[in-house]
Amino acid sequence: MDTRWRPSVTVAAVIERDGRFLMIEEETSEGLRINNPAGHLDPGETPAEGCAREALEETTWSFTPTALLGVYISRFQRSTTGEDITYLRFAFTGDLGEQVPGRTLDHGIVRTMWMSVDELRATADRHRSPLVLRCLEDYLAGVRYPLAAVYCDPSIRGPGEQRDAPSGDGEGQ
Repeated sequence: MDTRWRPSVTVAAVIERDGRFLMIEEETSEGLRINNPAGHLDPGETPAEGCAREALEETTWSFTPTALLGVYISRFQRSTTGEDITYLRFAFTGDLGEQVPGRTLDHGIVRTMWMSVDELRATADRHRSPLVLRCLEDYLAGVRYPLAAVYCDPSIRGPGEQRDAPSGDGEGQ
């Protein structure tokens, strides 16, 4: 029996424009939930790369992480199955680019929304996890760490898979 604890590693983007935050509404086993653009880290990518990818897939907007907001951990138990999951979340903030024409929202994403801080605080009971609001509060408090705070050894890349890491992502340092 495998008893080793293996948290699910996720990445999330806190994206602000004109005092509003780009959020998604998504279908989950717990019903419709509000979340940051977020998702699971894929093999062979750095957390910053995964965050940029997830933001694009879930919002159709390009996003470039420029700072780490923090590393967060939470535990969730599905009410439908009792499954017990621990999430390890790397949250980033950065620069919003352009919306990509013709791109569609990822499977399960119902819509994107620009929400105010007050709207996000008022809808905390609909958030995908308590980390949604915690990341937002850290962003508002001015918490920022350099991307180099997350070191990514070149060994994360598979054989023959070479990509340039985003500037300051800590690769090779």
